[in-house]
Amino acid sequence: MKDFMTEQYVRFTSMVASLLKKEEGQTLVEYALLLALIAIVLITILSYVTQQTCKVYSTIGNALST
Repeated sequence: MKDFMTEQYVRFTSMVASLLKKEEGQTLVEYALLLALIAIVLITILSYVTQQTCKVYSTIGNALST
C-alpha cells in the first residue's frame, strides 16, 4: 500500500510540474497586456485629436457667424 501511495504522489507531482512548465498561457497573457497598452494609447490619442478638432470647428463656426 505504501508503494502505491508513493507512486501516485510521484505521478501527481510530475503532472503538476509538467502543467507549470507550459508557456502557452504566459504568451496569451503577454498578448493581452500588449493589446491593453495599445488600447490605452489609442484612446489617449483619439481623445486629444477630438479636443483639437472641436477647437478648430468652434473657431471656424465663430468666424463664420461674425
